[in-house]
Amino acid sequence: MEKSSDDKRIVKPSSSLIVIIPSALVVIVLWLRNLTILDYTHVLLGGTWTGIDLFMGLVISRVMGKMSVAARIEFIKRLVPMMLFFMPTIASLAITAGVYLATYEGIFKLTYPVIIAAGIIVLVLVIQGFAIFLPNELRIFFELRKEQPDSRKISRLAMINFRLSGIQAAFQFAIIFIMANIAMGNLFLKF
Repeated sequence: MEKSSDDKRIVKPSSSLIVIIPSALVVIVLWLRNLTILDYTHVLLGGTWTGIDLFMGLVISRVMGKMSVAARIEFIKRLVPMMLFFMPTIASLAITAGVYLATYEGIFKLTYPVIIAAGIIVLVLVIQGFAIFLPNELRIFFELRKEQPDSRKISRLAMINFRLSGIQAAFQFAIIFIMANIAMGNLFLKF
C-alpha cells in the first residue's frame, strides 16, 4: 500500500499547534497579571521541561542504547519533529513566565546573589539548548528528509541529545532548589 504524501511528511501543519497554543496561553496569563495563575503557569512549564529532560536522560537514553539502529531511526522520526518545536517553546515560555513572575513580585533584582545564581543556570540551559540541542535536532531533521538518510549519523546525534538531557535535568534541579527557597521567602543569599 502506497503512503500518501501527507503520511511521508516529517512535520505536519498540526505541529504548529504545540508552539501556538502554549504561547497564546502564556500571553493571556501575562495580560491578566494574576500572580497565582502566572506562578502556576511557570511551575507547570518548568516542571514539564524538567520532566521531559529527566525522562529523556534517564529512561530514553538507556532504552535507545539497547535498540537496533533501524529501531532507533523509526523512534527518532516520530520524536524529532515534536521535540524540535515543543522543547524550545516550553523552555522559552518557562523562562519568560519566571522572569515576569520575579519582576511582578519585586525580587528580580540583579543585586541579589540568588537571582544571579538562577540567571547563570538559566544561561547555561539556554546555551546548551540553542548551541547543542537545537542544532542537533535540525541536523537530524534535515538528515531524515534526505532520500538516503545516514542512519548512524542520526542515531549518534540523537544519543548525544538524550544523554545531554540528563545533564540539563541536573541544572534544572539546581534552579528548582533556588526557586523553592525564593518561593518560601528564603532569599538565603540576599544582602
